[in-house]
Amino acid sequence: MDFQLSEDQRALRAGIRDLLAGRFDRDRMRAAHEGGGGVDRALWRELGAAGFFALRLPEAEGGVGLGLPESVLLFEEVGRALLPGPLAATQLAAGAVKGAAEGEAVVALAEAGRPVGHLEGADALLVLDGDRTRVLSGGVLRQVVDGARPVRSLDPGTPLWRVPDLSGREGEPLADGVRLRREGALLTAAEQLGSSSRSLEAAVQHAGEREQFGTPIGAFQAVKHLCAGMLVRAEPARSAVYAAAVTGDPVEVAGAKLLADEAAVGNARDCLQVHGGMGFTWEADVHLRLKRAWLRAGQWVTTADAEEALAADLG
Repeated sequence: MDFQLSEDQRALRAGIRDLLAGRFDRDRMRAAHEGGGGVDRALWRELGAAGFFALRLPEAEGGVGLGLPESVLLFEEVGRALLPGPLAATQLAAGAVKGAAEGEAVVALAEAGRPVGHLEGADALLVLDGDRTRVLSGGVLRQVVDGARPVRSLDPGTPLWRVPDLSGREGEPLADGVRLRREGALLTAAEQLGSSSRSLEAAVQHAGEREQFGTPIGAFQAVKHLCAGMLVRAEPARSAVYAAAVTGDPVEVAGAKLLADEAAVGNARDCLQVHGGMGFTWEADVHLRLKRAWLRAGQWVTTADAEEALAADLG
C-alpha cells in the first residue's frame, strides 16, 4: 500500500499554504494576536470560497467531496500559520449550520465544564456533552452569550468565555456525536502537527543564523540535540496523524492526538530554548505557538482521555 501523498493532495496542500501566505502572513498574524484574537470574517469567507469548510461535504450538497486525509493536510497548514478561530467545529458542522460551508458562519465549540473560545462572534455553537451533540443558534445562542462572562485566556489569539450550564439548552441534534468528537480531535491533532513542524523550522533557522564565539550556535552539540529531539517528536506524530486519517480507528486517533500534543508543546518549548532570552519576549513568535499548543491540548480529546483510550485497548 502506498502512503505517499498523491499529486492532487500535494496541490491541495500547496494551494492552502499559498492562500495563507498571501492573506495571513506574519504581520497579519501578529496584528490578530495583538488585537485580542477573534475571527477575521473576510479571511473566513475566503477559506469558505476555497472549499475549506465544505471539503468533506458530498458534491451533491455543494461540497468538494473529499475525505478526512485531505482535511488533515489542510488543518496541518492552518496550524503552521497559527490561524485563530474554531476551524474544526465549523468544518464539522458545515452540513448542519447554514452558511458554515461557505465561510459565512462561524461555529464555536462548547465542551462541558470548559470555557468557550470565540463565543462573542459565533453564529452557532457546537455543544459536545458526552455522546450527545447538538447545535445551538438563534435565540438560544443569544441567551447563552448574554449569560456568559469573559475569562482571561492563556492564548492571546483565542478569547475565552465561561458559559452557564448548557445541559438544559435544546438545539438541533447531530447524529454520531462520538464520531464528531473523534474527527475533531484528529483535525486538532493536525493543527498541532503543523505547529510542531513550524517550531522545528524556526529553531533550525535561528540556530543557523545566530552566532556566539564567532560560530553559529547550531554547531554546538547542546543545540544540535535540541533540534534533533524536535524532529524525533514531529515525525512520529506526523505518521500517527496521517495513519489515523486513513483508518479512522478511535484508538489510533487517540494516539495521534497524544503524540501531536506532545510534539506541539515540546517543540515550542525547545524552540524557545534555542532562541534563548529573546524567545521569552513578546516580539518573538515562539510563545504564541506554545500557548496555542497548550490550549489545543485540552480540546476535543485531552491527554488523560487519550491515555485512557490507549490503556483500555491494551486490555
